[in-house]
Amino acid sequence: MTQQGSDTSALEREIEETRERLASTIDQLVHRSSPKTIASRQISSVKAHYVDQATGQPRTDNILKTAGIVAGVVVLLVVVRKVAG
Repeated sequence: MTQQGSDTSALEREIEETRERLASTIDQLVHRSSPKTIASRQISSVKAHYVDQATGQPRTDNILKTAGIVAGVVVLLVVVRKVAG
């Protein structure tokens, strides 16, 4: 009977530890999938693309590439409107 009692208590302890791990995992997933956390990660990603994380200086090469793309799209839209209109 003592063996069965220790087996039962060990099993209960294992089940409780598993529940705690699952609860922790669920909390982490809820945090990672919250819109606020996702937005924060995306903002950090965009900032890292345009600002050097080590020095805090702007990354002019990436800024100029983006400005060139935007200018090209604007010119393309203007030309398409003039041709179509």
